[in-house]
Amino acid sequence: MPNKLSILVVEDEKNICDFICTTLIAQEYKTFKAYSGSEAFALIASHCPDLILLDLGLPDRDGMELIQYVRSWSHIPIIIISARTQEKDKVDALDLGADDYITKPFGTSELLARIRTAIRHSHKTISSSHMTSHLFKAGRLEIDFDKRLVLIDHQDIHLTQVEYKIVSLLAENSGKVITYDTIMAHIWGPYTDTNNRILRVNMANIRRKMERNPAEPEFIFTEIGVGYRMIEEDIHP
Repeated sequence: MPNKLSILVVEDEKNICDFICTTLIAQEYKTFKAYSGSEAFALIASHCPDLILLDLGLPDRDGMELIQYVRSWSHIPIIIISARTQEKDKVDALDLGADDYITKPFGTSELLARIRTAIRHSHKTISSSHMTSHLFKAGRLEIDFDKRLVLIDHQDIHLTQVEYKIVSLLAENSGKVITYDTIMAHIWGPYTDTNNRILRVNMANIRRKMERNPAEPEFIFTEIGVGYRMIEEDIHP
């Protein structure tokens, strides 16, 4: 890896921070450590890392401030490291512009997979503005964004306009969790009712049409209390 990707780990628990950095270094990532919000602000400004792993519970600054600061000038991927009980914090962080979250405790395989997804998605976002067409493929699922077609095993799945908009939004952000509020605002506008019942009804219809077993989805997964995540797009050579 001639130019190592750099990752800033913002975590006030030294043993967790050291564990994460050791894992990343073994995968040939360059790492920086910040044990506080103030250290993180300084390192971001001086090193402009390729990705940030951020624990929201910092001793001196609110992690949300750091997300807002980064998003005011950059699309650097940010993955939240969150305690399981902080669902509202997860939602707020994602709505502010974080790319994903990992719940403590987490395994190294999950951590590395989420990092790869976030980095791939950031590269795809940068290059997508130059693309004249795009096909999404993930296993048996194919979506042709130009023709507005959703195919499973090459069979056309008839979706309503709203259902298609939901599916295409999730597919364009595959591998990332999209919060209920973000989906609602994107589909029905920023002033829609915050009650997500209409979204849940549409998702139930989507799963009935797309999934072999709606109770055990293959394509669109529920992040309970947070939002939905589309299966990650196949990696093309």
